[in-house]
Amino acid sequence: NKNILNAEGYISADINEKVSAVFGGGYLNYQYSQYNYEYLNKGIFIRTGVDFNLLKPEKSIGKYWAGIGLRYGLSRFTSEYPSFQKDNYWGTTSSSIAQQTNWGHFIEVSPGVRTEMFRNFSMGWTISMRILLYTDTGKDLRPIYFPGFGDGTKTVSAGLYYFFVWNIPYKKINVIIK
Repeated sequence: NKNILNAEGYISADINEKVSAVFGGGYLNYQYSQYNYEYLNKGIFIRTGVDFNLLKPEKSIGKYWAGIGLRYGLSRFTSEYPSFQKDNYWGTTSSSIAQQTNWGHFIEVSPGVRTEMFRNFSMGWTISMRILLYTDTGKDLRPIYFPGFGDGTKTVSAGLYYFFVWNIPYKKINVIIK
């Protein structure tokens, strides 16, 4: 979408053969213009949580992952309406809403898969389903789009992510298979 500039990344560390701790963040710059209004939004976000591998250790052997992730997200963003117009019986009214800084809180559930393509290089995808917990904008001035969450006019947002992962092995975990 030409209206959105979004960049994000994450770090994941294996706690054991089934659970990984995940920390990620990103930046969003969103601009939307229509015949009667213009909207600007930019900001940063973080997500933190865990990934659960549903594959058995003898199947995953440290190279494959099929599971579900649970995350908490926090977004800090500025939004503004530099101009908008309203036509009515008495004519056209033009105005603007100044830049405001706001916060948004959400949770995310993300099932997906990942597989090792080459030594220490993996690819995968996840489907993210996010639920808005709170935004301090109030119900009348909710953001059209905000960092880390997506469509701010709804309480549920979804997305599809594909990613390339460079694995940095820092220690070897021995798994006893019975």
